[in-house]
Amino acid sequence: MAKYSCDTAPETLEWIEAIADFIKPFGFLINAHVVNFFKDRLWEAVDEDWLQCLSNELVENLLLIPSGVVQDHWPASLKEFVLTLKSLVYPREQADLKKVFPNFHTTALNSVLAQGMNFKKKHEVEVLSAIVSSVASAVRADAVIDVGAGQGYLAQVLAFEYQHPVVAIDACSHHGKVTNARAERIKKHYMAQMRKFGSGNKILNVPQTITCHIMSLETLKSLTTLSPHKGDVEQPKSIAQDLELGLTGNGSSLVLAGLHACGDLSVTMLKTLLECEEVRAVVSIGCCYNLLSEEGFENARIQYGFPMSCGVRNVNLSLGKSSRDLACQSAERWKSLGKDAGLHNFELHAFRAAFQMVLHKYFPEIGTTSLSIGRQGKALRRKQQRKIIESEPCAEESTYSDLPQRACNMDEACSIMQSGESEAADPSGVRLDTEALFNKMSLHTGSRCDGTLSADKYPLFEKFCKSGLCRLGLKPSNDINFHDIWKEVEPYVNLIGVYWSLRAAFGPLLETLILLDRLLFLQEQGGELEAVMLPIFDPAISPRNVAVIATKLDAGVASSHGSR
Repeated sequence: MAKYSCDTAPETLEWIEAIADFIKPFGFLINAHVVNFFKDRLWEAVDEDWLQCLSNELVENLLLIPSGVVQDHWPASLKEFVLTLKSLVYPREQADLKKVFPNFHTTALNSVLAQGMNFKKKHEVEVLSAIVSSVASAVRADAVIDVGAGQGYLAQVLAFEYQHPVVAIDACSHHGKVTNARAERIKKHYMAQMRKFGSGNKILNVPQTITCHIMSLETLKSLTTLSPHKGDVEQPKSIAQDLELGLTGNGSSLVLAGLHACGDLSVTMLKTLLECEEVRAVVSIGCCYNLLSEEGFENARIQYGFPMSCGVRNVNLSLGKSSRDLACQSAERWKSLGKDAGLHNFELHAFRAAFQMVLHKYFPEIGTTSLSIGRQGKALRRKQQRKIIESEPCAEESTYSDLPQRACNMDEACSIMQSGESEAADPSGVRLDTEALFNKMSLHTGSRCDGTLSADKYPLFEKFCKSGLCRLGLKPSNDINFHDIWKEVEPYVNLIGVYWSLRAAFGPLLETLILLDRLLFLQEQGGELEAVMLPIFDPAISPRNVAVIATKLDAGVASSHGSR
């Protein structure tokens, strides 16, 4: 298999073109909606030999397909497909950061700074704060702007632990209030420590918080003209007031940092580096590619998020919403699911796809527009995965059957919908009852895909459908023949895990394409910038681990980074 590099613009473009050539024949997989698996008979587009082989494969091996793992007994064409795809995916093994950044060292967060962080967030903040601090010191930054700061975890570590002036920007005013309150508690702790050790005259940096929607490049450019304040500042009420706090063109040097900045926000950060003199460097870890605006699609804006580079535009490659959704899939998460969780995942998709048949036949006006239940299922799976991860390694033998069981009262669900209370006004789907059903699903003793869903699942499917209809504001009627729908799809239920695994394998590849587009955009600026991509987190802890790091070459940074 060919080995690809992204050290230079021509190499990056070559990699992008190879990805584009590879994915073109597989549009039937990439652009499909799995909720239509039965309705559109999606399995018929897949190679018959692949289906026959994988329908008898161990579930554990299906879950390894997105990670590029093949089995010796597979057809040669299937092995070639998986291995070629793997060769085109950007590697996710955590880089040796000490070799990349001068004087790099991570600091274990104390209990005060780490308050409220889960294990994943703590890992991310410890690593990213050390990288941002190293970059900020190298470019002699006056301040760091934390874009999409959330509750201020990164901003506060940069301010209190690394002593950088920080401005934390987030669209949610509640997050700003939480950040300020949290900063006050941390400040009191550090003040007490300074008095205890006789350094009471030391000035603490406290993050400044700004609440605004970064809807455009101009907004973020305007905010970079802020003069960083030390100590407590009153949260600004509007952008107009924000601008009154700072001095435009004051020669300040800034670093933009974003930990999983959603959608176009990561793109806007990179563009701001080019268009704002004050910004000297950017450290960006993207997220939520499904929220990216795209040229030629209904969500496109004047300045869209994909494609960024001239190279990708010239390749004439578009993604579309399904592909951008798929780019959010993580091979590491699939690999870590395990047999039981994997079976539950496939089972839930089978129920959801069969429920789509009900909507299509009996409620065609809704069946063609509502896809919200599948997204709720994704959130539920992640919730269950977190429960399992948090229980390990103390209970290595625990499975989903150990989780608390909850009764699913269909009459109560419908009465809530009809009363207009709670989630009745929420059009997002069947969250509460699906969660109850999800917890009630029984596990299978077999581990092969063939036969794992052959047990009589009809009673549970019927409950799933009735719950779904109630949550959509549709009262189940006696005219709906759930049994016939289930009998129609039952012979093909075991193929949905195969189809999903093959499709999920494209997730890391599509994310690679999006990230390479961002890197190429920066490389196309010629000698103005130094730009690299690096996997900075442990992928087993934080699968969305690739950072795009760029600095202006006149910012005093020696070229020391490597990309692959």
